[in-house]
This record gives sequence, C-alpha cells and structure tokens, in this order.
Amino acid sequence: MKKLLFAVVFVLTVSFVNAQAFDGKEDMKFQIGANFQDNGTGIVVAYDYGLGENFSLGLSSSYALGVAEWINADFGDRIDLKARFNANLGSVFQLGDNVDIYPGLDLSLKNFGGHLGIRYFFSDGFGVFTEIGAPLAKYKTDTLTPAEELHNQFVFSLGASFNLN
Repeated sequence: MKKLLFAVVFVLTVSFVNAQAFDGKEDMKFQIGANFQDNGTGIVVAYDYGLGENFSLGLSSSYALGVAEWINADFGDRIDLKARFNANLGSVFQLGDNVDIYPGLDLSLKNFGGHLGIRYFFSDGFGVFTEIGAPLAKYKTDTLTPAEELHNQFVFSLGASFNLN
C-alpha cells in the first residue's frame, strides 16, 4: 500500500512540475467557463494562440443564458464575439511554469475593452482560469437599455483551461 501511495504522489508531483500555463510561440489554449455580469449569467469560450514569447492573439465568445425576466433581450443582445490580444506575463514575473497572468485588449461586437486574467495549470493539459473585463469605449454612446448593457459592462469569468499542444 505504501508503494502504491508513493507512486501516486510521485506521478502527481511530476505532472505539477511539467504544467505549462503559457509556452510562448505556437502555444494554444482553450478555455470554457461561466460568465457573470449584472442582470445576466452565461457561458464563455476562448482560444489563444501564442505568437511570441510573451504575447498571444485569440478569439472569445460569450452568451448570456440567465437574463433577468424583465429584460427584453434577443439573440443579438445575448451574444458577443471578441478578437483579443494578451500580454502573457507569468514568465516576466517569474511565477513558475504553471501560472500565467495575462492583461489584454479586446475588440468585440459591442465595444473596445480590456481584460485581466490568471491561469493556473494542475497538469500539462488541464488548469483553471479567472478573468475580469470591462469596456473602455462603447460603440453606442446613448443611454443603453438593460438588454444593450449585457456584455457592455464589468464582467467576471471563471472556468477550465486546456492546453492544446
């Protein structure tokens, strides 16, 4: 029994050591999680592709599933699609191979915004992420309806991150 326990601990330790939160050029990450904002919750998916040692480009999309009943939100109000740029700074701050901090900018169907995220990988293929985002410039400057405020406000996301390499 002791040998089996030792083997399991050893394998888990090795998998933690080999975890890569961001590996530079040609690194590929996929994330899926929950999205929380005022008057709505939903799902978010993201894909990031490493173009250099510390930066990546990607796409992100979110869809508000749980919207307050009093908001008359159609499909166009509930969905958002973003092109994103990340500065992957885990190695700059020497946080270890399994942690990455990534501030970035995004251009979406609703606004031009910014985000700040953190990834932590438990193994080479699986980790968790959390991300906050906010619009810097909204396309529509008039008073927004509650439906138009979806994806046009402070957003918090968390979920699973996968290494596709």
